[in-house]
Amino acid sequence: MRFLLEEEHHDLAASIDSMLAKSDLPAVIRAWNDGDIEPGRKVWAKLAETGVNALLVTEDDGGIGAGAVEMVVAVEQLGRHAVPGPVAETIAAAPILLRDADLTEQLGAMAEGEVVTLALPPHVPYAVDSDFAAHSYLVQERVLSTAIVTDSRPSVDLSRTLSVVEAGDRVADVDPARAFDHGALATAAQLIGLAQTMLTLSGEYAKTRMQFGREIGSFQAVKHHLADVAVAVEMARPLIHGAALALDGRVPEPQWASRDVSAAKVAAGQAAYLASRVGLQVLGAIGYTQEHDLSLYLTKTRALLTAWGTPAAHRARVLELITA
Repeated sequence: MRFLLEEEHHDLAASIDSMLAKSDLPAVIRAWNDGDIEPGRKVWAKLAETGVNALLVTEDDGGIGAGAVEMVVAVEQLGRHAVPGPVAETIAAAPILLRDADLTEQLGAMAEGEVVTLALPPHVPYAVDSDFAAHSYLVQERVLSTAIVTDSRPSVDLSRTLSVVEAGDRVADVDPARAFDHGALATAAQLIGLAQTMLTLSGEYAKTRMQFGREIGSFQAVKHHLADVAVAVEMARPLIHGAALALDGRVPEPQWASRDVSAAKVAAGQAAYLASRVGLQVLGAIGYTQEHDLSLYLTKTRALLTAWGTPAAHRARVLELITA
């Protein structure tokens, strides 16, 4: 089994990274924080043009028909730029659910750029950014329904809204297991992207911040902290790619895909959390101010750590599956 990304994967990542770098995401996020989501809609329209929304939509339904590997490669870049909106829901989980429900028309709309959100209790109790999404869904007891927003909850990430929903019209009977795994893995990919950016910001700051007449990056203690983050990121990324291969059925024992997804989610969360803590240690209090871009990544990291399953829930699932 080949466990390396192909050239086409690197090209996909580079094209998304280039497009997002030109979109001034920090300004887009700050506008979203203030209630202006129109700049965000333009970013999502550009993502749709690159085919990101259509990755997991089959060719018969108007999509690209790619797999989980391509999905995590793309979503990691969205994490690197902290793209706001229902990323895991639209790009990963919803296409799987709608495909299982044989909702061809809805899948075609998603392939063309329609944004979707969903709640999948108990691990996904809220629908994220329902005011931004064209459609909201709820899965309860293996029944897919439209979702009706009844209340809202605050999030540490100001660009993220959490909606309490109840079931509306019944759509179809579904098995949400694969959709959950894809959503959790997409969240892990976002977290590893966030971790990489926070590491980059911290490293760049350490090269320019002077203390005692020297760059703080020259001090051994700072070097070691940054090295720990780099190791955590590089150890977590292969777990994400391995879980994606398992979801695509490209490993000798694909029945362990759920275990691999949970392991990847835990490792990516640990790497991102470590990157956020080290980032604050290197930059100091300025890193948490709204004026500094690091704060945008810190708050999104904190929000995604418990999204699509808490670390405790995923550790418990790994334990359950390996001892079954």
